[in-house]
Amino acid sequence: MAIVSLNTSSLDEKRIQRAAAEACGSVAPNFPLDKLIAVNPFWKLIDKPFQDVSARVHALTGITALMPASYWLDLYKEGAISDKAIEHSLAQYDVGINKDIFMASMENERSSVTLPLLTKHFDAYRSNNEMTWEEECIFQISQFCAAYFQHESPLVQIEGNTPANTLYKSWLNGLKHDSGISVLMNTKSLKKIFSSLPSDVDTLLKEAVDELNIASQHAKDYFYALIMNLNGWSSYIAYRTWLKECNELQGLLAIRLAWELIVYRYYREFDKDKAQQVHVRFGYLIRQLSSRIARQKEAERGLWVMMYAYEYEQQQRLQSKLTSASPAKQLAPDTQAIFCIDVRSEVIRRTLELKSPTIKTMGFAGFFGMPISYAPKHTDAERPQLPGLLSPQLRVNEKNVVAHRAEMTQHRAMWHKWSKSPLGSFSMVESAGWWYAFKLLKNTLLPSSKENPINALSHHCEWEISNKEGPIGLEDKVALAAGALKMMGISTFAPTVLLVGHGSKSRNNLHAAGLDCGACGGQSGEVNVRVLAQLLNDSDVRKSLVAMGYKIAGNTRFIPALHNTTTDDIECFDSPVPEKVKNLLIDAKHQAQKERAKHYSKNLPFESDKKRNQRFQHRASDWSQVQPEWGLAGNSSFIIGPRGRTRGVDLEGKTFLHDYAWQTDRDSSILETLMTAPMIVTNWINSQYNASVADNNKLGSGNKVLHNALHNNIGVFEGNSGDLRIGLSKQSLYNGQRWVHQPERLSVYIVAPNTKIYDIVQKHKMLQDLINNDYLYLFSWEHPAVIERLYKGKWYKSHGLSM
Repeated sequence: MAIVSLNTSSLDEKRIQRAAAEACGSVAPNFPLDKLIAVNPFWKLIDKPFQDVSARVHALTGITALMPASYWLDLYKEGAISDKAIEHSLAQYDVGINKDIFMASMENERSSVTLPLLTKHFDAYRSNNEMTWEEECIFQISQFCAAYFQHESPLVQIEGNTPANTLYKSWLNGLKHDSGISVLMNTKSLKKIFSSLPSDVDTLLKEAVDELNIASQHAKDYFYALIMNLNGWSSYIAYRTWLKECNELQGLLAIRLAWELIVYRYYREFDKDKAQQVHVRFGYLIRQLSSRIARQKEAERGLWVMMYAYEYEQQQRLQSKLTSASPAKQLAPDTQAIFCIDVRSEVIRRTLELKSPTIKTMGFAGFFGMPISYAPKHTDAERPQLPGLLSPQLRVNEKNVVAHRAEMTQHRAMWHKWSKSPLGSFSMVESAGWWYAFKLLKNTLLPSSKENPINALSHHCEWEISNKEGPIGLEDKVALAAGALKMMGISTFAPTVLLVGHGSKSRNNLHAAGLDCGACGGQSGEVNVRVLAQLLNDSDVRKSLVAMGYKIAGNTRFIPALHNTTTDDIECFDSPVPEKVKNLLIDAKHQAQKERAKHYSKNLPFESDKKRNQRFQHRASDWSQVQPEWGLAGNSSFIIGPRGRTRGVDLEGKTFLHDYAWQTDRDSSILETLMTAPMIVTNWINSQYNASVADNNKLGSGNKVLHNALHNNIGVFEGNSGDLRIGLSKQSLYNGQRWVHQPERLSVYIVAPNTKIYDIVQKHKMLQDLINNDYLYLFSWEHPAVIERLYKGKWYKSHGLSM
């Protein structure tokens, strides 16, 4: 039977290339394991309403941004969503039915259909005991990418005139020499099909679009469906593009599209009837994309109503606390403690303040305004110590250190790296024999904490700060220190000022960097606080700061410290700490552990401080522990304003807190920085946690017990292959009975006049997109009893109304 061409409109090359570029430009980056920071997986799509994005992404890829109806119904039955909240939400979404009818309709889960790719269509003709085309496609591409992106790749790389062509040509070269695929798939030889593929990306795109009958208006959607079929690798390549803009991701798109063409051409060669059937059926589905997306959006409307109702309920609960709070008494401070804004610091800050009215805590972005990278002396290593949105302007390393120290650490790191590599681990265990069993037994019975080798080098008290020209001078040091103090909003100083960065301690944890400081690029904040403390303790810097309005008394001492978020220990460095402060930190640790204990065990909160502390210390050093800590699970709000507004308020470890006083920010430059940097970072964190719960299969990394690391910290497989896994593991979100993190979009509260907030939003399209397209909520809280919401250019009374 002859195949009838159904192609009625061909795309010219430029239109195809534009569609490919736009599809690839929709992918958010995923950072590697050693620099792991949270990213909003829908970041490149925020210019469209979240409801539209959710429906389109699901209809094309099967990825879901929403929890199912059963989840919301369970919360309703538990009382976490009230009837009033649902009625309010129904009105906001203009649903023309009453609450009872709506809730009855939610009992019936609606099925949704995702666009099947060509490989999926042909899988219908495979027997149950055969590997599917979809599985083989993902397996083959994933194994190729894992080898290709190694620093010392074992593959022969074929240079192309663009990064996309280099990636595609290298893949094609390997494919043409692979005879095993035909055996694995139980097919006739595929080599002829492989040889028929074009040799460059642009020709492949044009040829495939013409041959598969993809009309111009559907090319972008089809390309997006293809690229997100491998969303793990797509996200990793998007990270590479984030570092250096290039078209490499289009190379992956071409590879995935080539597999569509391979399978289609194979059936056209050996089973024309099946090829024709799939061709016609697939063409019909492609033409129906718009209506399928519209149906998906309608099917999801009830889920958005329930999600908004839950968020509204939580907002009203929090706003009631905020507007009715009587600020706790604050005496003249003898100690100031400046913490990262991370939600885990909220608990320790609150407990410190409850213990003493003469301690004042403040919140500041965890990189402490230090735009630095850390390059340990006598090594080639260098890592950024600031948010992924920013680039380091300065480089720091230790003064007066011997090479021997770094050499010992490098030897340990090389041994560790070899022992954890896919092949080295087997040969090491084989060589060590029963001695390795002894090592495992020792780790189980006598656990000890181990740290990142680079972190081990950072325990140093003297630092050199350099730019491209060399060590910076006094003028640059003063500017750096003044910039940090300005952003902190601090102008008077207590005798003791703690600069508290944070890091996490855990063993055998591939995602350990994800528990460290996101503001420090997924690293411990120790380097940042040590460098800033050195600047602020420098007598020459202090003298110059006086002219800038910062008078620091001679008896004031800035002490760098690190908050271990797994155990709530706070370790102070370099300077002796007053006994009173030392005791306060110990008491606060025990109280914070008691509060956190309820998330681990029903009995743990009622044990003695000593016993409970032992349990927390053991979690940090236990190599078999899959839940050393809950990280930022539960995060739901961000408050930008003076601590006096929230001091004494129990924010349950769910709130990011950044100090800010609008009265001293005359030109609103500080507020603008806070809204375009920390507010974006908190949106990324919140969105990653929400997405990892809503779709742990595609936007989370599954079961961490099954994780295998790829070389060079690229990421993890779940098992021995499949797509690269991104996002958070289920163990970081789920306690075995329920989700520890409840998906809820971030609510941002800013203590500043409406006009200041509005003017900043109007300057930045990024902020307008996040607010108006429903990726976060923005509230003003200028007056203690009044909270208003900014939405689509208008202010709405929030407390009691929300809109």
